[in-house]
Amino acid sequence: MELTSEQKQQVGSWLEQGANLAEVQLRLSKEFGIGLTYMDTRFLIDDLRLNFKEPEPEPVQEPAVVNAEFDTIAPEAFPPAGSGVNIKVDSITRPGSMVSGSVVFSDGKKAVWYLDQTGSLGMIPEEPGYRPPSADVPEFQAGLERELVKLGI
Repeated sequence: MELTSEQKQQVGSWLEQGANLAEVQLRLSKEFGIGLTYMDTRFLIDDLRLNFKEPEPEPVQEPAVVNAEFDTIAPEAFPPAGSGVNIKVDSITRPGSMVSGSVVFSDGKKAVWYLDQTGSLGMIPEEPGYRPPSADVPEFQAGLERELVKLGI
């Protein structure tokens, strides 16, 4: 398939505008009356040494661990490891959970934590109505995130 220099420039401008392979194939048919298969269109673009425009990557935002019982903490606020909160992951996951474990807060109080199939975090304290110290919440979230990353979750 031979294209005129004007047609080659037009195909190049379509690609610079972000057209994908199917769009180029459709435009070749509509504007120039050139019917090519999808594969032939790909070969044509390769033969012309043209490249597809790479989409600009969208900025990635790290999601914070959200819990209905606790305030949302931005990932930048997570403290480093080695704090007063001790988190353990169960070797046998609690029924109905994707992952579960236990935590001991800085005041010595214990709780069981779990992530269910929807990704919701739950916590069952040993002492009914217990709420951990507010300073422990970001430490718990950061520690939990570190443990989950180790597990590949």
